[in-house]
Amino acid sequence: MKKLISALSLVLLAPMALAQACPDKNVLYWQAFPPGGESDLSARHQQMVLKKKCAAIETIIQYKAGAGGALMWSQMNSLPGDGANVVGINLPHIVFQPIEGLVQYKTQDITPVFWFHYTPDILVVPEQSPIKTFADFLKVAKADPGKLSLGGSGQNSANHAAHERLNAAFGVKTIYVPFKGTGDMATSVMGAQVDGAITYTAFAINNKTRIRPLAVAMDKRHPLMPDVPTFKELGVDWVDGAYRGIGVPKSTSPEARKKISDMWAALNNEPEMKELAAKSGFELVNVGVDQMDAFMKEKTRLYTEGAQRLGLGKK
Repeated sequence: MKKLISALSLVLLAPMALAQACPDKNVLYWQAFPPGGESDLSARHQQMVLKKKCAAIETIIQYKAGAGGALMWSQMNSLPGDGANVVGINLPHIVFQPIEGLVQYKTQDITPVFWFHYTPDILVVPEQSPIKTFADFLKVAKADPGKLSLGGSGQNSANHAAHERLNAAFGVKTIYVPFKGTGDMATSVMGAQVDGAITYTAFAINNKTRIRPLAVAMDKRHPLMPDVPTFKELGVDWVDGAYRGIGVPKSTSPEARKKISDMWAALNNEPEMKELAAKSGFELVNVGVDQMDAFMKEKTRLYTEGAQRLGLGKK
């Protein structure tokens, strides 16, 4: 009988938990990048799952793209701090851009409340490459410094920073070739016009028959790439990539920040969200307001070191 009562209690409590996770009014979800990219895809996933959890609530996605996200981030504190305005934010962008000094905001002006996933860094080569393993890659890179070229999406980007980290961590010298985006890069990588790329797991998953992944920056091996070692297995504590999360205007109250953080955590724990993330090559993380200070301190330190390797901020 006690077991039956406990089971019934859980059933009755479940709707209450969902209600507590729902916002009081419609959400304005501001995007710093144009429609069609990974940030937009993430927002669409969350919009869909939130609608199923909270049928009375609409998530209205708004776009204010420009300057690599800086246009939106420099203006986010002018939005109402009413708990209904949330802004998509990205790392390492919000650390790199202020160091570079060409934007109208500082990292400290951004108020993150939840980081929901990252797209892990990954090293890949064309399928036809004679480089079969990471050991092969190191052998070639060390035998002829400056010979290997690795593509990536953007200059002074997450890919660029990962490239410099790769060189520093393993004592090699490879050449970074920036492309406007992953689409432009894909043709060159798969056509072997560059020797490989430092990119994201989504690219490797979506092109698994045309490229060969060599190492991935995850805590454990990716379930869709079980034969690919992690950098940790290779001796370097590297679990990183491009992080996506949400921030709020600084005027948002601590209580509202906590409620938004908890709501996004509930979304991340939905089975449907986990399935959508896995299919898209996103690695879910759950960094809420309680862990935010420590997380941002460590990431700021890490990306400041990366910015130094990139030469950002030097006149």
